[in-house]
Order: sequence, then C-alpha cells, then structure tokens
Amino acid sequence: MFKNLLLAIDGSDHSQRAGQKAIELAILEGKGKVEILYVVDGSKSKSDVLQYGDSDSASRKRKKMIAPYEDMMTKASVDFTTTILHGSNGAAESIIDHANNGNYDALVIGSRGLSGVQTMVLGSVSHKVMKHVKAPVLMVK
Repeated sequence: MFKNLLLAIDGSDHSQRAGQKAIELAILEGKGKVEILYVVDGSKSKSDVLQYGDSDSASRKRKKMIAPYEDMMTKASVDFTTTILHGSNGAAESIIDHANNGNYDALVIGSRGLSGVQTMVLGSVSHKVMKHVKAPVLMVK
C-alpha cells in the first residue's frame, strides 16, 4: 500500500519524527522506497548565501541538515533518494507541486517546522500541504 513515500523535511524535531514514521511505513511494506524532499525557500536561499558567504557554503549547510535523514534510512536498510528543490513560490507550493506531479502513495510531513511564523495548531507549511496534496498525508507531531 505504501511502497512509494515522499518525506518532506526541514530539520525540525517534528521532521525527524516524520522521518522515523516514514521508515516504519517503508519497512511495513517490505520494499518501500522513500524520497527525501527538502525545499529551499527562495528568500531563505538568498539570505543563506549572504550569511555563509557563497553558495557552496550554503549547499554544505543544507547537505549537513539532510545527512541525519539519509543516515536514518541507511541504518534501517530503506531504499531512498534525496531531492532538493529551490522554491521561488515558497516551500508549501513546491512540496504540493512535487507531490501532486509524482506517483506517491503517501506524503509524510512534520506538523510544525522551523519557521518563526506558525499557526496555532499546525505549521503554516504543513497546514497548506495537507489541504492541497492529492495523495494521503501523514502528519507527524
């Protein structure tokens, strides 16, 4: 049932727990595959380059943030790929477009992210994604 999972990450604690849940689902299926998706927000991308001095340093920072998720998958012997998108329209829109244009059985996402502006119950990105992704969405607290 859940052979092809999309895991949207941002480095938050909720995102880490979502990674663990994606692993559990993939293992339940025996040979489930997980695509780790990280979206660099367009405005964040510019500030990262300014803060870290160049795009190579910003890329190394992103890879360092993604590495624990890749390590989780490797240790659990789950097949995975990693995709990094640069979302000029924002993270939510990029996740929605990617999820709706792929052949995913489910999207796994943390309920709250790292952004400073969040809604009362759900993170603004996860709330928007939940409303617009066509595949089943597992939101992890």
